[in-house]
Amino acid sequence: VRFNEIQQELSKLSTKFGNNLLDATKAFSKLVTDKKDVEGLPGSALALAAQQAVGKGHEGATQEAGPWLTEEMYKAFITRASSGDVDNTPIIEKILALRKEKAGILGYENHAEVSMASKMATLPRAFELLEELRAASASMAKQELADVQKFALEAGAEEAKDKDGLKHWDMTFWAERLKEAQYDLKEEELRPYFALPAVMDGMFALAQRLMRLYQVKSADGKALAYFYLDPYSRPAEKRGGAWMDEVVGRSKLMAPAGETVRLPAAHMVCNQSPPIGSQPSLMTFREVETMFHEFGHALQHMLTQVDEGMVAGIRGVEWDAVELPSQFMENWCYHKPTLMGIAKHHETGEQLPDELFNKLVKARTYRSASMMMRQIHFAVTDLTLHSSYAADGSKTIYDVEREVGKTTLVMPPLPEDRFLCGFGHIFAGGYSAGYYSYKWAEVLSADAFSAFEEVGLDNEQAVAETGRRFRQTVLGYGGSKAPLDVFKEFRGREPSTEPLLRHSGLVSA
Repeated sequence: VRFNEIQQELSKLSTKFGNNLLDATKAFSKLVTDKKDVEGLPGSALALAAQQAVGKGHEGATQEAGPWLTEEMYKAFITRASSGDVDNTPIIEKILALRKEKAGILGYENHAEVSMASKMATLPRAFELLEELRAASASMAKQELADVQKFALEAGAEEAKDKDGLKHWDMTFWAERLKEAQYDLKEEELRPYFALPAVMDGMFALAQRLMRLYQVKSADGKALAYFYLDPYSRPAEKRGGAWMDEVVGRSKLMAPAGETVRLPAAHMVCNQSPPIGSQPSLMTFREVETMFHEFGHALQHMLTQVDEGMVAGIRGVEWDAVELPSQFMENWCYHKPTLMGIAKHHETGEQLPDELFNKLVKARTYRSASMMMRQIHFAVTDLTLHSSYAADGSKTIYDVEREVGKTTLVMPPLPEDRFLCGFGHIFAGGYSAGYYSYKWAEVLSADAFSAFEEVGLDNEQAVAETGRRFRQTVLGYGGSKAPLDVFKEFRGREPSTEPLLRHSGLVSA
């Protein structure tokens, strides 16, 4: 009885957490009428802000003249849902306490052990993997921070002259300026080449090349699945981020009358800039990567060959393996023929210049150590909270995160930092004691992509054969087979970390 009560209460708390975060995000806006306050923002951001201002009743707002309705800046972001009626702090504490109590009922020491019982990793192995990655990245991440600080100082930035150097809210701006200086690459210069319709066509073309299907039909024209896309940002109506989920799964039991199986249907949600006037939605390169990522999830759901609904598609796949297909798909954004098939100027039809493509490839590993450390911080914080935090102890959840940050953060957090109140992945999603799975799956996905590299990415016959095996194994088995066995069937061996380190620029190619 108590177990069921806990389950019901956790469900309510997770929903409340997500609603608080959404409400806190929606509640804040800032009307800016002095263009000096938005210097440095790209034109596309100003145009979208002006469009939002019109929607709030400021008729006549334009990109050039404003006013601009902008989102809160750094401090507001790190304190979302941490005060007032939408404070998530007590909800987090209650969630952690209930998860620990539930673990005890099930015979486990803590929630992390419960989580790991259905994953590839064990708790010690997950901590070990994260520490290996941290040790390999820490010194380089510190150097990357010093490089940004030095660049800002040489550029004459007043904020860099402070005795403590750049502040948190300065880092992204100056890191991006350093990236532009090193690679002469601006995200806004790329945006006109990535119109949503062209990206969608190219994404489906890649699926056809690798898996011999198009528009979710097999080579003989039979329907395999259904696919729905909701691409645009609507801050007042849906949460941020990007995700894929099922509408229905493949199932023999639920087959319609006259059919042998119910076909799967997937929906994919993104939050990219909507069309502005007659101009199509123009995507940043990061948004292109995100779309390919989520489409990888959709492919696993749609291309499953398992007819038992509970283990078909994305169902029943261990959390630390479920990101394999999605992260695998991201690699193709750096494959020249694939990207060039997408990247055409929305007005002139001009293809993305080779020079810009080459810069994209070189910039791929920019600050890779810093990004690695960021993910490690999230993952170790998650595992620590779910394995050793005591809700009735002397330490707060924020004390725990700060202790973790002593070895995982290059810049100490601000005293008012309440990032945990917005950590929906582990408190309102399915990644509790499982955030490490992003790095775990990166090892798997990089190694899977290396199978295509080994046969030659331009060898159409070999790529098609490798893609067939990938579809039959990684995409086809769903949750019906242990992920390590699935990977070994595809790759012929256990996973290796070498491809991930190589793709991240941490070892020589």
